[in-house]
Amino acid sequence: MLDESSRPSALATLAAPTIPPDRRDTLTRILLGLRLDGVEYGRCLVRAPWSLRFPAQRDARFHFVASGGAWLRLPGSDWLRLDPGDAVLLPRGSAHALASAPDLPATDIAALPRVPVSEQVYLVRDGTADDGQAPSDLLFCGSMRFNLDPLHPLMALMPDLMRAGELALRDPGVPALLDAMEREVALDRIGSCGILARLADVLAASIIRAWVECACGDATGWLAAVHCPDIGKVLAAIHAEPERDWSVPALAELMGASRSRFAEAFTKTVGESPARYVAKVKMFQARHWIAQQGMRVAVAASRLGYDSEASFSRAFKRVIGQPPSAVRAPVPARHPM
Repeated sequence: MLDESSRPSALATLAAPTIPPDRRDTLTRILLGLRLDGVEYGRCLVRAPWSLRFPAQRDARFHFVASGGAWLRLPGSDWLRLDPGDAVLLPRGSAHALASAPDLPATDIAALPRVPVSEQVYLVRDGTADDGQAPSDLLFCGSMRFNLDPLHPLMALMPDLMRAGELALRDPGVPALLDAMEREVALDRIGSCGILARLADVLAASIIRAWVECACGDATGWLAAVHCPDIGKVLAAIHAEPERDWSVPALAELMGASRSRFAEAFTKTVGESPARYVAKVKMFQARHWIAQQGMRVAVAASRLGYDSEASFSRAFKRVIGQPPSAVRAPVPARHPM
């Protein structure tokens, strides 16, 4: 979803930061492993005054203001005005409020009536929208699921809130997607909700790509390591094949350095030893398999090269902080946007 398969336009060349081809390829290889899929979406019709509370959740949240307007607030932050055509992504599903004006009493989003429109898409109305009068505001809100573990370095670096408008100059595809969503809402044709959901998935991926590119100029920590010509290709290889037995000699050979020089450079740039980083990536992958795909612990242990389920479980608990059995997801239940 995040693969840059098309040739950038002249505007993209001017707006996006200049990233050397080798470093851009490294970043692309890591981002190719990132998938973002819509879990469910809601077309929300509300009339001022209104205020909705969105509790924290594991999945990412997405909001697109189709008409009217809204104010958004994260706990401990100031209110942020969202105008028609604005879109925001909350990659970690942080708790927040959306309202027609700041400081109104909030209603939990789960309390609003929901009517199925199509698979994974619902019509959500507040009580005032049922009295025959036109709603003042139209929002398209959704929940999205990353295939990455929440502790993945890329996820940990993301801000709580990403706003499409602030990233639009970095990626000319963002305004085009916003325009397409506005047109789809205005036309209100058959199947528009499903098309909006797919556009939202692509828009969210584009927001993340633009954010990564924005961070390239003054990157530190993990992003700096990704852009390091020597260490970056090592990181890309680890993330591309977490199941492989990545020994220090193998990684040093990939970098084209001695074991001692590689280990020293990796630890200095990434902030932890190669062995520790490989173990974390393996456990992040294992938690995704077990929590999201329902894989049996024994199968995950075998795929990652562990001799026994017991040794895998000890390594898993050491990295994740709880045993594999504790992260297995229950039967999925529908949750509000």
